[in-house]
Amino acid sequence: MIDAVELLLALVRTPSPSGSEGGAAELLAGWARRHGLAVEHDDAALRLTVEGRRPGPTLLLASHLDTVPAGEGWSVDPVAGVGDGDRLIGRGAADAKASVAAMAAAAAGLAAAGGPVSGRLVVLATYGEETRDTTMPEALRRLPWRPDAAVVGEPTSLQPCIAQRGQLLLRLVWMGEQVHAGWAAGRLPRPTNAIEVAAHDLVRLGGLRLERSHAALGEVAVTPTMLQAGIARNVTPPRCEAVLDVRTTPAYSHAEVVDAVRGHLEHAVVEVISDRLVPAETPAGSRLLAAVRVVRPDAAPFASPTCSDWVFLRDVDTVKLGPGDSRVSHTADEWVELGEVRRGAALYAAVAEEYLR
Repeated sequence: MIDAVELLLALVRTPSPSGSEGGAAELLAGWARRHGLAVEHDDAALRLTVEGRRPGPTLLLASHLDTVPAGEGWSVDPVAGVGDGDRLIGRGAADAKASVAAMAAAAAGLAAAGGPVSGRLVVLATYGEETRDTTMPEALRRLPWRPDAAVVGEPTSLQPCIAQRGQLLLRLVWMGEQVHAGWAAGRLPRPTNAIEVAAHDLVRLGGLRLERSHAALGEVAVTPTMLQAGIARNVTPPRCEAVLDVRTTPAYSHAEVVDAVRGHLEHAVVEVISDRLVPAETPAGSRLLAAVRVVRPDAAPFASPTCSDWVFLRDVDTVKLGPGDSRVSHTADEWVELGEVRRGAALYAAVAEEYLR
């Protein structure tokens, strides 16, 4: 097996915050060509392909090259690729350059062995996943083949994730009357205060019940995350706004959740900010999950509260699987165990060989 660690170190030392992935893409393309892989590179993704020895299904290994900004609070240079024992510390080390490096190494090893028995293995490294401008939908549209199955590379500690929550963002708006605060209390009828009606509805929000529960993900979670009101200290607020972060499950469509929130609140106007990140789950009877279980009998499938580009592969037999601990994603001193990266490359290769038999 070709060692993925050297590639990972080079990728971490090549900063690629969302929108600036060009250097990392060029580095990966050069590495892949030196290892005999077929490379396609455009403004949507870098694509590596390993053809099988006879016709068969297409297995996609998909991850992303972009990272969130480094931010503050690091104990080391976030782009130096600092080693600490078996750990590599750096922005993107876990999310998700470890997956990219392990997937590329798995493909190179499979190519060096003559390719899979049937079908083809495709590695797709996309851009902008950490933003609203992910290139995954366009990269999938440009694929010459429809994937029969896909592994989404995100940090899962090499355990197969079989369901992930979606994200629905809602804006709640309450309108009030703008008057001088000194006169507000004595005026009859009292002017409508946007903060007061918002407070009434936000208390009611705690009583919203979406009773259908998903077997792996549980109940839909509704969380107010932002609140804004007021134009001056001595003026009643003409408007109050809140944002709800709703983490959805396959038990409800996003439209059903919106209707439930609208029906439960008494005063708010409910606006949809974003409903594109729908929940996803591995289908019952998944052939891909069966392949994972064959090569890793101790696999412990789990469900994830975080979103990923899996949303764009929800109609494909998919699992989310990769080296790294999701809890360190986006944090200062983000890290990944190098041994896990090597095991990840071996696992990707083994799953590909089993699925493409």
